[in-house]
Amino acid sequence: MIKYFIYCRKSSEDEERQVLSIEAQLHELREYAKQQGLFVVREYYESKTAKEPGREIFNEMLGEIEKGSASGILAWNPDRLARNSIDGGKVIYFVDTLKIVALKFPTFWFEATPQGKFMLSVAFGQAKYYTDNLRENILRGIRQKIRRGELSAKAPLGYFNEPRLRTIEPDRKTFGKVKDCLGAFATGQFTLTGIQRKMFSVGLVGKTGKHLALASVEHILTNPFYYGHFQYRGEVHVGSHKPMISKKLFDEIQIALVQNGKPRKKRGPKNFQFLGFATCGVCGYAITAERHIKKSGLKFIYYRCTHKSKTISCTENRFLREEVLTEQVKNLCQKVSLPDEWREKYLARLESEQVDSRQSSDLFAQNLRNSISALKTRTERLTDAYLGEALELGEYQENKNVLMAEKKTIEEKLSDFERKGNHWLELMRNWIIEANQAENLSKQENPSRMRDFLVSIGSNRRLSAGMLLAEFKTPWNFLAEMPAQARAFGAGAVNSDANQIWWTRQELNLRPRECKTRALAN
Repeated sequence: MIKYFIYCRKSSEDEERQVLSIEAQLHELREYAKQQGLFVVREYYESKTAKEPGREIFNEMLGEIEKGSASGILAWNPDRLARNSIDGGKVIYFVDTLKIVALKFPTFWFEATPQGKFMLSVAFGQAKYYTDNLRENILRGIRQKIRRGELSAKAPLGYFNEPRLRTIEPDRKTFGKVKDCLGAFATGQFTLTGIQRKMFSVGLVGKTGKHLALASVEHILTNPFYYGHFQYRGEVHVGSHKPMISKKLFDEIQIALVQNGKPRKKRGPKNFQFLGFATCGVCGYAITAERHIKKSGLKFIYYRCTHKSKTISCTENRFLREEVLTEQVKNLCQKVSLPDEWREKYLARLESEQVDSRQSSDLFAQNLRNSISALKTRTERLTDAYLGEALELGEYQENKNVLMAEKKTIEEKLSDFERKGNHWLELMRNWIIEANQAENLSKQENPSRMRDFLVSIGSNRRLSAGMLLAEFKTPWNFLAEMPAQARAFGAGAVNSDANQIWWTRQELNLRPRECKTRALAN
């Protein structure tokens, strides 16, 4: 008597989809075996697509047949056995070598004859054709959705898939929470674990109700979907959905991710003021802190390189006392500050700039439009080069993604400028006031506030040869680079000559066109 294996398969691995498929197949095949008097020795079933080889249960069954445990298979239809040429070929080869002497299907006739094997190969070919054709139809629909600016995938956190319109819309419950968390991370005050805890505190959790995985948090922070673009197969496309944040804020998040993205241990009771504030200027690794107790009983805190680099031989062996580092932080705050006298002088000068700002505003807007047009042309040429096989796919996608990001940044600048008009004047006024407040901040004995201020206006803070160095964002960098003679004021009086030098610098000229450019860049 021929021994049979029953084999059942459903395409989806999701238990909620086709949930009755396996049960229904087993019931039908058991009834069929009873009616035909077939001797079934084992049942195999799995939830796995057959469009590609590699099904564990299916391969296990063929292995048992090869050992001689059975010589027949009972399945609902040939497409349950194979939808690809490799698995279909295995079955036909087993029939040719008499390892399989019988194949039974309630919906298909088969005999181990040349005609039967031919019809079986046709059935496998039809199953493969159906899968391939279905794939092409799906991909065609996906490409059309991409052309409409719609992401054909599960909506990221903060959005939901609208089933009726098949679009992605903001989720009222989570949209604002995700937006607040993204804005908080952009400040540079959070690590990955810190923002993970913040997300959990506002109700942004994983499927199990626990903290989001750090990989998921990092994906959220780097997902261009939140500023209006989306990525499909490594290529960035313009989305039609509602953006959550601006491209400018997204760029700030990427900077914060580089600087603060690595999880750090809690400070605990040691409470080192500048732990995680700077890196080593030689090897680029973190600066750690130590508390030393002298023989006299005095306690001092020192900062030094961790020397954890395995590829770079770090020569930085200096220990920097916290008091010295605090003084250097204060000096950096003073370098980007404006005294009261200068504040009043520049605010008055700024008021006079409003008179003749309209003409330069039009020119600035036109320059932005020209830049956008030039980027569109470059993108089209890049696509032509790829279609002409002058570029590889990876190189094409990388260059296109850069152009798309740059174009989005300029479009946001133009949109902000057209919406706010001479808002650059207000931005510059606020910056002058903030720079003046930095003067007072440098006089306060509050290291944590000075540290947070430097984090918000600069980057790449590093200790080199016992000195704290930093890079400042525009326009703070102009204040930091101010020549010594421009700071030559004393006894509360402004040095008018030095003041004029600073005011008329080409980079800082407060004529409307220059000032708008700097303010918007900031």
